[in-house]
Amino acid sequence: MSDSADDEPPMLGMDLPEVKPQASSGPYRVLARKYRPQTFAELIGQDAMVRTLGNAIARDRLAHAFLMTGVRGVGKTSTARLIAKALNCIGPDGQGGPTIDPCGVCEPCRAITEGRHIDVIEMDAASNTGVDDVREIIEAVRYAAVSARYKIYIIDEVHMLSRNAFNALLKTLEEPPPHVKFLFATTEVNKVPVTVLSRCQRFDLRRITPDMLFAHFSAILQKEGVEAEAPAIWLIANAAEGSVRDGLSILDQAIAHADLDGGGKVSADQVRVMLGLSDRSSIANLMATILEGDAGGAIDLARGQYALGIEPVAMVRGLMDLTHAITLAKVSRHEDPALAQADRERIVDWTQKLGFAPLNRLWQLLLKGHDEVLRANNPLEHLEMLLLRVIYAASMPDPGELAKILESGRLPTMPLAVPAAGASKEPAAAAPAAAVAETPATSLTIAQIHQLLESSGNHRLAVDVHDHLRIVELEPGHLVFSPAAALSAAFERDLGDALFAATGSRWHVRGGEGEARPSLGEVRAATVADNDARIRALPVVKAALAAFPDAKLEDPADNRHKSNP
Repeated sequence: MSDSADDEPPMLGMDLPEVKPQASSGPYRVLARKYRPQTFAELIGQDAMVRTLGNAIARDRLAHAFLMTGVRGVGKTSTARLIAKALNCIGPDGQGGPTIDPCGVCEPCRAITEGRHIDVIEMDAASNTGVDDVREIIEAVRYAAVSARYKIYIIDEVHMLSRNAFNALLKTLEEPPPHVKFLFATTEVNKVPVTVLSRCQRFDLRRITPDMLFAHFSAILQKEGVEAEAPAIWLIANAAEGSVRDGLSILDQAIAHADLDGGGKVSADQVRVMLGLSDRSSIANLMATILEGDAGGAIDLARGQYALGIEPVAMVRGLMDLTHAITLAKVSRHEDPALAQADRERIVDWTQKLGFAPLNRLWQLLLKGHDEVLRANNPLEHLEMLLLRVIYAASMPDPGELAKILESGRLPTMPLAVPAAGASKEPAAAAPAAAVAETPATSLTIAQIHQLLESSGNHRLAVDVHDHLRIVELEPGHLVFSPAAALSAAFERDLGDALFAATGSRWHVRGGEGEARPSLGEVRAATVADNDARIRALPVVKAALAAFPDAKLEDPADNRHKSNP
């Protein structure tokens, strides 16, 4: 056996072509860290704070303590670091002073950006809550900065400090050495003692608006070389709820979720699936079934969405968003760029059909149901019961409508007037005097005759017609009624004269035998009785009468008649 390597059999894999390893570009940095603002110009949505700081630096009126407050992800800690750089920047030539535009290239700027500056101490109050932690700060502030202009303490989530820790910090916070600055950040400023707040210059960082987030995310996608549909970016901007960090985290996830077969383009459908949002068209169809009172259809649609993986609480949120959109559209304040044209047209159609009262009632029901579904052990069952409750409540009159029913003393299904012979069976409501005056005598109904008498000042005769006139025949110029003891002997002549004066045509009025229709008064009494039964059957009225046993249902019209005989 030869010792030469040439005589040895080739090792497995040694005959494969050589592949040069690709140079690693380092570990991936999430977008929220990669695009953290490094200058005040990159800090979006906080122009008022930047202007105040710039003026304070330019006038050399720097506070010794700053407090940044706002929701998560709006840039509180990033702002604190920017302030630290602004106060300690020495410029590229090493001769600069405090500036609102730190250079970012000098040693203090680079060290603060990388989190290694010895004189900029960041502390998490959530894990350093006690007096001992604060005592270390109190002892350290006596010593001058090592290499920076100011020694800066950045305390994040400062509201987590204990009460005793806050008390221990008060004296130092009020009168710190001139070389020390405190920068506090918190999401719950209401938990910070007022004694601390009074010693700080406070900045309330605003939520970032969806349009600002849309522009910011679009720019980042362009830098990352990733394509995305505009509706997808709007969905992410709305889901961020004003937080840049939350939005960038969602955007990172959306890019990873994008279908590589489609070129990695972020689509609205993919984002909706990723966020667990129900499809807008499905929510619109569900809303349509609710408004139509189709209980079975609503439950079938909800179950279909649940089978596709949509959580019941997400469906409730979708219905709430749609209700909110319809309500805003009624006052011309609805603008959602993520909406398709078909959805816009549907919302416009609903705004014309729905009033503010039912929309407000729908919102209140959904708002209460949202919490129930969110806490439920079986959310689907609670969602189905919520849909049934909403559909049932939609058919109930609100207090305003109930008052109108009581005031009118009738329901639309019960006619108030007796139709003339051969006339339509549709209910004939009392017409305004001007309309009756223009009505030909050949088409008068008993209700219109009563209205004519009232408008012409024949009140006594109008009362007789309303309460006691029971029609046997009513034809053009001819009226036969059933005699009644309450009608005077001169009733025929008086009514004939009054009709001639009102219409200009001769009317033959006489008493006669035959089957007579009820008088207007009798019809009204029957209507009121029927309405009373219907109203008492309403759940809201049942509950009110049960709570107030001595309560009575009264007709406001009757009360007016009693007070104005």
